[in-house]
Amino acid sequence: MGWFTDLTGIVAPVFIVLSPVLSYGDQALSMHRSKSSAGFSLDIPLIMLVASFLKIFYWPSARFEASLLAQAVLMVFMQVVLLKIALDHRPPPSSRGGDAAVPFAGAAEPRWAQPWTRPYNFWQWRSPKPYWNFLLYLFIALVICEFLLSPFEAVYAGYASFLGYIGLAIEATLPIPQIIANASVQSCKGIRLSVIGSWIIGDSMKMFWFFTSPGTIPMAFKMCGIFQACCDAFLGVQYLMYGEEKPEVVKDHVMEDMTGGDLLGSRLAKVSSTEYGPTPSGRFGVIGEKF
Repeated sequence: MGWFTDLTGIVAPVFIVLSPVLSYGDQALSMHRSKSSAGFSLDIPLIMLVASFLKIFYWPSARFEASLLAQAVLMVFMQVVLLKIALDHRPPPSSRGGDAAVPFAGAAEPRWAQPWTRPYNFWQWRSPKPYWNFLLYLFIALVICEFLLSPFEAVYAGYASFLGYIGLAIEATLPIPQIIANASVQSCKGIRLSVIGSWIIGDSMKMFWFFTSPGTIPMAFKMCGIFQACCDAFLGVQYLMYGEEKPEVVKDHVMEDMTGGDLLGSRLAKVSSTEYGPTPSGRFGVIGEKF
């Protein structure tokens, strides 16, 4: 097993550093070629950017493996590119009434899985500027806290640990919306088997390296890595259960008088539409997120 541990110690850090490009490069290229980000959740860049920022500012205190720091830096770059492409190619709002006016609405979700109205429409803005402003303000706030708290060792150590655990916890919860979305529509349409397989293989390699590496791997990385590996494994189970079938969805739309806005005869028109794909949030092409 000594040779296998040595091999993993070489391959795993390289894989971890390149994982942002391997995981999200194809998604960015696909949206750029198709000139559409329909079905892609903007929550993916949000979660990964916030988590990566926090991990970067966790490093000065924890001094964990350089490959994990390099991964966080490359992830920031990759997610910024992904966000830019997604914002540039967002589909316009529908001009039709009912749920058709809500981008990507239409999945048969239980009430608890349906999108909610966020305070101040956070991360659902139509203009691209607020997205970049939020990321800039977050980065500036982290830089200011770094300079203000670093002279006080006891306070800074607790603050840095807080950043690390929060950042890793945020990243670890990324698969949860995908799991909920798949369960709500009884389908894994929109996520490829090869992608799930790469996550599971990557998790296995990462876990082995975390627990055998002679370098410094904080416990936060190990705990959150185990949780994320379990979630990714469950996604694999869901794929075996549901496959990529397209569920039929029947939506109700209220017909309104274009001049007066009154209901035409107070009657509800049934409009049958076929819409498919997992709904809000998740990795790669998850349908159902409001933009």
